[in-house]
Amino acid sequence: MQVLFPFPPPVLVPVQGGVSCVPVRRIFCVGRNYAEHAREMGAVDQAQGLEPPFFFTKPADALVTGEGELSVAYPPRTGNLHHEVEMVVVLGGGGSKLTVDQAQSLILGYAVGLDLTRRDLQARAKEKGHPWDMSKGFDQSAVCGPLALVSDCGHPQAGEICLRVNGEVRQAGDLSEMMWKVPQIIAELSELVGLAAGDLIYTGTPAGVGPLQRGDRLLGTVAGLPSLRARIV
Repeated sequence: MQVLFPFPPPVLVPVQGGVSCVPVRRIFCVGRNYAEHAREMGAVDQAQGLEPPFFFTKPADALVTGEGELSVAYPPRTGNLHHEVEMVVVLGGGGSKLTVDQAQSLILGYAVGLDLTRRDLQARAKEKGHPWDMSKGFDQSAVCGPLALVSDCGHPQAGEICLRVNGEVRQAGDLSEMMWKVPQIIAELSELVGLAAGDLIYTGTPAGVGPLQRGDRLLGTVAGLPSLRARIV
């Protein structure tokens, strides 16, 4: 069958060292996985125990990735673009209805990411009960640094996660503060959709989210992983 126009270019995340890369299939994000961030976003403390995580998605071609300082365009139709630094999990395999042990065995590696949010659009969508798509899944809304393979970094479970903007610390937390741990997140997500190699999962952000301006320089770090450098243009 004839193809009427060229296939879009593949979305690729470089592996640390620049020798190989990973093709991206889908991008999943976990909402409110750090208690302090949940509180700053207005969530009520969970007195009756931990609720299941909730997820949203971003299109694969929303990804900005690479090594060195990445240029990220300030999006239109917003005056309140927010940063959210996160640890990103990259899957090397998939499946459905996975156990926690099976989930961990599918992890290929980890990276530092930024989930960018049009916070004003999100607030209006919440007020009206509308979907969040245009506040979360816009062009260049997912930023990801180089991937560290599990064979090199293991499975990070504790250690600082931090974002600096123009040299000033904006967000700082510890991976141990995640309410849902990475294998649990993957297992829970696999109950909702079939997962596959090349899926990225943004695992939530610590407290301190805030606005960005054009010209801002960002440095995202997670202990033991390659850092992420970006500039808002």
